[in-house]
Amino acid sequence: MSGLLALLDDVAAIAKVAAASVDDVIGQATKAGAKAAGAVIDDAAVTPKYVHGFEAKRELPIVWRIARGSIFNKLVILLPAALLLSSFAPWAIPPLLMLGGAYLCFEGAEKVWHWLSPHHSDVEEATKKKSSGADTAHLEEQKVKGAIKTDFILSAEIMTIALSALETDNVWFRGAALAIVGIAITIMVYGAVALIVKADDVGLHMASNGRLGATRKIGEGVVRGMPGFLRALTIVGTAAMLWVGGSIIVHGMAEMGWHAPEDMIDGLAHLAGDGGMGAWTIKAVIDGILGLFLGLLLLPLVSGTMALFGAAKTAGH
Repeated sequence: MSGLLALLDDVAAIAKVAAASVDDVIGQATKAGAKAAGAVIDDAAVTPKYVHGFEAKRELPIVWRIARGSIFNKLVILLPAALLLSSFAPWAIPPLLMLGGAYLCFEGAEKVWHWLSPHHSDVEEATKKKSSGADTAHLEEQKVKGAIKTDFILSAEIMTIALSALETDNVWFRGAALAIVGIAITIMVYGAVALIVKADDVGLHMASNGRLGATRKIGEGVVRGMPGFLRALTIVGTAAMLWVGGSIIVHGMAEMGWHAPEDMIDGLAHLAGDGGMGAWTIKAVIDGILGLFLGLLLLPLVSGTMALFGAAKTAGH
């Protein structure tokens, strides 16, 4: 009997330690997730543009496919990579993040260039439709792949920020906390995206079937307002890519020893106040301008490289 009691005491002690460990992991994950909130906003703003233009019945399946890709990015690729790099090669994290930041700058600048060159954009779109036979399934596949690729960069930033906020050297604790952050953020981002892309359908239902006049008016307002809202969200998403990409580049240079650009930007931002909204806005605008400038520099380089590979592929055939 005394042996059984001793065993129960041991089990209770183990359970207490386990509960404390779970509490610690959740606490660490909450803190890390809060620090990555800015990047979460960027992710939520960027994603809806990939669903724009498809039939209503395809919107949620597309969001679900992107969300699954995001979970795969975070848990299967980035989580092990973050733990390995932080343990064995922490020096490699800044340059890798800077490559991701450069990609975001390129993608954002490409969108801006297409807006500024509408004729070029129209011709390119017509060529795409002609070459693909206006195949909606093929276009959807391209959009999903592009969204998952962009998500990978933003997820890398989120996971890196979260990793830097964790105050533990235990690799299992870090892994569990990062997994919680990754899953929670994915649910938040793509839940919000699903609500955004289906808002017009909800508004149409309210306008058609609402019992009260006020309900129908609200529904009509949602339906009328959603196209403009989605266009605004596309602009916000593009600006977010440029801002995040520029900030990653600037912070990466500081991490690698060149502090002058970051110090100069911080100095300009502090002219508007210490840590206030004005300082944040100035910093975001400067980072975004730098991101756009870098992206525009990368445009001919990337286009030339793609043309070179295309020519090589054609010659190979």
